[in-house]
Amino acid sequence: MSGMNIFIIIFLCLIVVSMSIIISTLYSIAKRQDERQDYIKSKAMTYTFSVVIGFLVIEIILDIYRSMTGQAINLGMSPYIFLFTICIVYLVSLLFFSRKYA
Repeated sequence: MSGMNIFIIIFLCLIVVSMSIIISTLYSIAKRQDERQDYIKSKAMTYTFSVVIGFLVIEIILDIYRSMTGQAINLGMSPYIFLFTICIVYLVSLLFFSRKYA
């Protein structure tokens, strides 16, 4: 096996893992459950929303700093990486609140 084939296999594995995490996040949001599970889900969503807002505020501050200092302008963040990060934060917080309130 050449080095390029290993790189392609690792890349495809990462894509499959990240897509399965995104799909499981969407499934967990859409699934109907009892009131306790809905409460846990809403706590996880609130925490995830707070993390996303904090991340976006930091990005705005960094962009303002870069533009004032004349550094290279940020071309923006990758939406795929951003979505993957949000899904990871949501699933981890869902697991945390499930253990805390279950």
